[in-house]
Amino acid sequence: MNLEIKSIHFDIDEAQQDHFEKKIHKIEYAKDLIVDLLLTLTKEKSLFKIDVNINFRWNYSTHIKGKNYDLIKGFDEVITKLERKIRKEKEKIKSHQ
Repeated sequence: MNLEIKSIHFDIDEAQQDHFEKKIHKIEYAKDLIVDLLLTLTKEKSLFKIDVNINFRWNYSTHIKGKNYDLIKGFDEVITKLERKIRKEKEKIKSHQ
């Protein structure tokens, strides 16, 4: 799984980076399913936008978005959505085999 984290209009501090890595580690169980995971964090005034692009190994791509005034809360919400999406896609693959 290729992982890329980009921040736009702000810098990620060490505490935030540690939190992101810990949360992303929770989806390590799906690393054989995901080819690329691109996480883009954008700050617009006081609002943070979190966008995740995922490319699965069976040539399926999806996009997950979130917004929050608190970066950590917004990131956690997006990771929850991401885990749900991974489970759903994993079930689809199992049902087609």
